Amino acid sequence: MATRLGLGLPQMRQYSIGKDVPDVARAAEDIGYDSLWVFERALLPEPATQGLYGIDGLPWPDEYRSVAEPLVTLTLAAAATRRAELGTSVLIAPLHLPFQLAKALASLDAASGGRVLAGLGTGWSLDEYAAAGVRPFEERGAVLDEIIDVCRAVWGPDPVAHDGPLTKIAPAEVGPKPARPIPILLAAGNRRAWRRLVDRADGWLPVSAGAERVAADWRRLRELAEERGRTEPIRTVLRVNTTRLPKPYEGADRRPFQGSIDQIVQDLVEHAAIGLDEILIDLQGTARDAAELTDVAAEVFEKARAAGV
Repeated sequence: MATRLGLGLPQMRQYSIGKDVPDVARAAEDIGYDSLWVFERALLPEPATQGLYGIDGLPWPDEYRSVAEPLVTLTLAAAATRRAELGTSVLIAPLHLPFQLAKALASLDAASGGRVLAGLGTGWSLDEYAAAGVRPFEERGAVLDEIIDVCRAVWGPDPVAHDGPLTKIAPAEVGPKPARPIPILLAAGNRRAWRRLVDRADGWLPVSAGAERVAADWRRLRELAEERGRTEPIRTVLRVNTTRLPKPYEGADRRPFQGSIDQIVQDLVEHAAIGLDEILIDLQGTARDAAELTDVAAEVFEKARAAGV
């Protein structure tokens, strides 16, 4: 069976969000992509108080100076499409009030006919937490736990009730309800986060750091699921952030998904062999505009399918 392929929607500053998001979403669905995805970046601090991903000295990419709000972006895509699933990879959950986030996701799922995938993570930026976090950065794991609880309650049958540190819902009717139970996928990257995923979530959202690393983590996650007695399958969607170049990258230090379209496709082949359910391909960063993004997305899809992905 072919690996499902998803495409990252245009959210960065070189795009006209109101026009380009619907246009790219429609085109991606016509090309054959199975899903459409957004990510969240709230701000770019100047000067940066920490490096990218919290790594000292690692600069933030210039593209992060302007990133459209993810749920607004997905709403534009939902209105322009009929089939493709609509996912977040990822929403930084502790930057959102639990009840409002649960309501927004339920409304989007109801409006789109049951196509939403709620990909959640805890983020890493201290500046984003200072600007928008509902609790301090150190409490991010506990906040994510409560957000999952609130979402499950709000999406479930009435009367909805919840009594937690952040959110208190007296028994109430809360609608609209999602068209079906919204899958929750987590961007878990360590054993503690994997335990939360195995016990509480529907799927896993890894980011590629090379096929060997992803394969090893997937093996360890399955072993943990067996240890903890999980019998339900874990849905997997791998995010690949590409750096497309006009010619092949010849250096020995080439990172996965860096280089020509053919090199990116070869990396897709290698990662598809891991056996994950889906690969989300984000091509927007190195595209000049929506027309180029659409053309490259079509070429990558065609070549990936021809290569057996």
